[in-house]
Amino acid sequence: MGDIVDQEEELLCLRLAIVTNSCCERKKIKKRKRRELAFINAWDLNESNYCEGKIFNLLELRESMLKIDVKKKGSVVEDGKGLHLIHSLLISATAVDDNSIDSAIENLHELYQNVSLFGDSVQRVAAYFADGLIARLLTRNSPFYDMIMKLPTQEEEFLAFTEFYKVSPFYQFAHFTSNQAILEAFEKEEKTNNGFLHVIDFDISYGFQWPSLIQSLSENITTSNRISLKITGYGKTIDELRETETRLVSFAKDFRNLSFEFQGVLSGSKLSNLIKRKNETLAINLIFHLNSLSSYSKISHTLKEVHNLCPSIVTIVEQEGCKSPQNFLPRFMESLHYFAAMFDSLDDCLPIDSIERLSIEKNHLGKEIKNVLNYEKNSNFLSRYEQMETWKGRMESHGFLGLPLSSKNIMQAKLLLKIRSHSSPIQLDGGNGGFRIFETEDPRAISLAWQHRSIVTASAWHCVL
Repeated sequence: MGDIVDQEEELLCLRLAIVTNSCCERKKIKKRKRRELAFINAWDLNESNYCEGKIFNLLELRESMLKIDVKKKGSVVEDGKGLHLIHSLLISATAVDDNSIDSAIENLHELYQNVSLFGDSVQRVAAYFADGLIARLLTRNSPFYDMIMKLPTQEEEFLAFTEFYKVSPFYQFAHFTSNQAILEAFEKEEKTNNGFLHVIDFDISYGFQWPSLIQSLSENITTSNRISLKITGYGKTIDELRETETRLVSFAKDFRNLSFEFQGVLSGSKLSNLIKRKNETLAINLIFHLNSLSSYSKISHTLKEVHNLCPSIVTIVEQEGCKSPQNFLPRFMESLHYFAAMFDSLDDCLPIDSIERLSIEKNHLGKEIKNVLNYEKNSNFLSRYEQMETWKGRMESHGFLGLPLSSKNIMQAKLLLKIRSHSSPIQLDGGNGGFRIFETEDPRAISLAWQHRSIVTASAWHCVL
């Protein structure tokens, strides 16, 4: 009996020893993990400080570049140097993607010694891409990040947009093409719509698009067929909506047989709250809107809401971008091609030392470049430019079919380019250089191109019930 008790005591002691040793081992492991974690955190902090210290030196060079830019006005990069700048950008982007900080900073250091906001188009576009790459090296909480990504004021943004609208056919192409498609959809239903046209514009953008539609509608008015136009416009601020309403109402007053109403709605408001008149022609305007949404689920939600309204027509205009924007290097390459064409086209519109050109590039295009390269860090801004075939797939999967744009619409787009031509010849059916119009078959869309690079594509859609 005593042997049995002794054995049980030994087993109990053994179990206690195992438990104790296990607890001790767990405590040792936890202490070791805490030490390792503290070491990793200290390493990350030191690495972050090291990175920010190097970037601070790089930013000093950037500031020097900005200060001496006035002296470099009108300078043109030497033959072969443009390709060298592009090559340096690609090496820098690859290093940033690989998190090779030293290599990225070294190449960016060389870039800032050769770029200029007043140089040729390659020097100028490279300067903004270099800024975007620096921002990508930084954490979202870094004060340097905020400095690089600083947004223009509302006044600066409006001025840049206005100047760009005046000198380039970019926005006018988008607006006139969409307006013509909306006008034709309205005319097609004139026997049933009682003269009512309702346009829901998801990004009112100061209302620049709508005076031309008001004017076109007025040409169809007779004493017996009065037309009523209602525009529901989504805007970022109350001030923007009020200014837009004042501008459009004042313009519409000159057309006495046209009844005009504007309803301003803050961006983010529910579409289901909007009221639709019976039998009215309803047009949904999605110009440069879908790619600004912060996720694909929001794009899908918007398209579902639009489909529920059963509009007569949906107009979409988007910048031509990348097949796989979620991958940084392909997105960088496509963005570089796209914005290089945009900057090059501005040389066709404005002198190289133009203050208006600097405003457009700094407060409009430059802002877009930095956002496109860093949209992962800003949950409120997606801005990933994609190709029309991608938008086609999304539209069809949400119950829309493409509407062919009319020959009149195509001729109008070509006429716009002819009217807006500047120093270089406009190419309508071939040749080299200048703005051009391309037609695509699937979907039947129209693209505005600079030389052989499509920069923006317009298309129209209708619901499949």
